[in-house]
Amino acid sequence: MTMPAVERGARASALGDLLDVARSLTLEDKVSLLTGESTWRLRAIPAVGLERLTFSDGPVGVRGTSEIEGETSVLFPSPSALSAAWDPQLAREVGNAFGREARCHGVDVVLAPQINIQRTPVGGRHFECYSEDPLLTGIVGAQVIAGIQERGVAACVKHFIANDAETDRTTAVSRVDERVLREVYLAPFEASLEAGAWSIMAAYNRTDDGIEASHMTAHRHLLRDVLKDELGFDGVVVSDWVATQSTEDSANGGLDVVMPGPGGPWEDALLTAVRDGRVPESEIDDKVARILLLARRTGRLDEPEQPIVGADDLAALVRRAAARGTVALRRDDASPLWERPVPATIALIGPNAVRPHVLGGGSSTVHPAHVVTPLEGLQERYPDARISVHRGGDPRRFAPRLDLDSLGGSVVARLLAPDGTVISEQRPGTWEGWLGDLSADVHTVELEVEVTLAEPGEHRIEVGTVGAHRIEVDGRLVSTSDVPVGVEVILDSSINNPSGIEAPVTIDEPRRIAVRTRHLVIDAGGYGHMIRAEFRHRLPGASTEQEIADAVAAAASADLAVVIVGTNEEVESEGWDRDSIDLPGPQNELVTRVLDAVIVINAGAPVLLPWLDAARTALWVWFPGQEAGHSIADVVSGDVEPAGRLPWTLPASAADVPVPHAIPVDGVVDYTDGIHV
Repeated sequence: MTMPAVERGARASALGDLLDVARSLTLEDKVSLLTGESTWRLRAIPAVGLERLTFSDGPVGVRGTSEIEGETSVLFPSPSALSAAWDPQLAREVGNAFGREARCHGVDVVLAPQINIQRTPVGGRHFECYSEDPLLTGIVGAQVIAGIQERGVAACVKHFIANDAETDRTTAVSRVDERVLREVYLAPFEASLEAGAWSIMAAYNRTDDGIEASHMTAHRHLLRDVLKDELGFDGVVVSDWVATQSTEDSANGGLDVVMPGPGGPWEDALLTAVRDGRVPESEIDDKVARILLLARRTGRLDEPEQPIVGADDLAALVRRAAARGTVALRRDDASPLWERPVPATIALIGPNAVRPHVLGGGSSTVHPAHVVTPLEGLQERYPDARISVHRGGDPRRFAPRLDLDSLGGSVVARLLAPDGTVISEQRPGTWEGWLGDLSADVHTVELEVEVTLAEPGEHRIEVGTVGAHRIEVDGRLVSTSDVPVGVEVILDSSINNPSGIEAPVTIDEPRRIAVRTRHLVIDAGGYGHMIRAEFRHRLPGASTEQEIADAVAAAASADLAVVIVGTNEEVESEGWDRDSIDLPGPQNELVTRVLDAVIVINAGAPVLLPWLDAARTALWVWFPGQEAGHSIADVVSGDVEPAGRLPWTLPASAADVPVPHAIPVDGVVDYTDGIHV
């Protein structure tokens, strides 16, 4: 697609007067605007009326800037769930809701939608994309963009381009020929430009399109020649966070903004490069004009900010979208859901019935005020029914988070200087697993957690952490490391779901135990200084076989059995690709023994279902967002038809997958599958 000359001219004129404003600024002011002032904001320049522009992550909800304690956000169904509805109007509604949420959080630019292609089912962010099909991706993504921007908020469309897996994503080269690039991977971005996207994110990876092989933050052919010149993009190209690897190559290559800041390869280095003539000042003026245009469009320059409009309560939209996107993989025609009598007893079974997985991990994480569980949803729909809940085995490697409240827990955090002196001591009422925004003078953090364990038997205490540490559990040293880590733990998401150090604690009678840890502060560059310590606790309990047997017995005696299986936070996340598309843990065995039920699959990306042909009813509910329990109950009860259709291929076996992985060979991912995604 080449943009018509008339439209290119209109876009050029939109930048025209702002180029004059850009040229009126000092070089120092201009360059200062091109790197983030902080993790989520650009600088203001009051002299020309420019206010700060604020960014936020956003593929499943607008998280905000995490600067407000207890900040919550509406959690929407995963993008694949929205795409499964095959409904452009619904996508527009969700985009409008994102725009409203952004305004409520003081956000001007939402880092969404993600319109990369689901090239392989093991891709860690598969759930965050719309489809394996570029046409469907483009249509749904364009409607989300239009909906966001109708509210005066910019969509930052990501990740440009060929950023379709997580393995070595910051170093790998995606080798894609021109036809494949144009027909498959560029097509959704063309659709986003037709929708008027105001911002695009340059990806971490390198891309070799046969003309140039370079980091996407410095790929002049794709960013400047194709995106800006050929396709007429007049918006801002923002780097993915900590993605920019060069100064003059990226500045001359079409990148407009380096995030996050302060720091990075621009700032003083870019100022010097311009003064030395290695980067033309005209390049800087163009970047500044684009930022000014973005500010104008979002009400941060010389146009008024749009009012906050739309429904105050978005829960109904989340519930409707999740139910609408639910796919009936198998339907019991002999006993349809909508014809079944009201059950007096319900057996709610499965690990995802106990802990539903409502969003994928990584930068799409948001924190809703409340997640409706499957039990809550079924209780509201069937208020007179007796409902029993049975996990049927634990598929997770890591123990659940330590419940400080129920165990009478306390936390003390001591912030230490390099010489070991205590800078300050905190006694937080709760512990979320992090201490962030630490000042540069904090070298180490000591944590002391005390809880009362009462249930007899062997408890397993676990501490999930990254980097240099020392861990004592119940008076025993269980782990020590002097290996420091940095921003890489952000980029590979290991900090979000860290591996655990586990220790057994035997309890004969109730007693108080202490977990004492020490953590070297992580300097994560533009993400700030932090430590990570997630305290986990596995109670004594029945064996997996006993849990499955109890679930089977409960299903046999209930009027209705609902089995919810799927993936979890250890499986689907930004930062890593899956090594298997099997359901984790003993879930296939559980389902095989409880087939006379409504089987609900709670997963974002494809998983193998070897029992599917024998099942009576099977529903794919994706990551359904904060109203998960209600949307599942709506479909299970027959109140809402599961009218969704798969936007990607569900393989019958692992051998059927044409691209089973995206592991680079000698640093290169070859797109040898061509146009046949």
